[in-house]
Amino acid sequence: MTPPQQTVLPQQSTLPRPPQDKLPEDRRHMIRRRWLTAVIIVLLVGIPAGYLVISAGQSRDSGRDKERESSAAGLQDNWPSLMKRRVFEIPIPSGAWGVAYYETSNWKTSRLYVQFTTTAGGLDAFLAESGTARSALAPGRITVGERDADIAGWTFAPGVTWAGAVVTREEPRPRTDITVDLTDPAFPRVYAVSTTSP
Repeated sequence: MTPPQQTVLPQQSTLPRPPQDKLPEDRRHMIRRRWLTAVIIVLLVGIPAGYLVISAGQSRDSGRDKERESSAAGLQDNWPSLMKRRVFEIPIPSGAWGVAYYETSNWKTSRLYVQFTTTAGGLDAFLAESGTARSALAPGRITVGERDADIAGWTFAPGVTWAGAVVTREEPRPRTDITVDLTDPAFPRVYAVSTTSP
């Protein structure tokens, strides 16, 4: 006689119960949460994007200024910026007048052409700050080369009391060719070309 078969019923799983302490989110709260999320996203994306737009605009304006300056033909009747004077080591004495400059630059070399008139004391100060002295000015010597003179539009005519010196510095500091018109020793006119290789 066979024993009666037992039927095994599948175990009933209990349905998950919603947590009693968390109430369903009402519509007003959901709208407020979504609005806050949207504001945070806009701020996280918008602020850096705005900064990039402003930065690009400033960079473009700066590039245009440099392009305008370098495309200007010949000497500009103005003082070079303090930064240019420091980089090219051209310490124009305070009180100088008739100041003009021109800058050229390419991948190999950069040059700053400067001219100004000063007093005898101003010339001594300029030479000292440039790393030389009046005693280094060789009478009759024109140290600015023909090519540089053509670029700057300078003419070193005969019959003028010229004197010149070259200031050489350890690289990467610039080399400066200085030619001075000493026809009126009380008010010398200085012509300088400072060359640097970046």
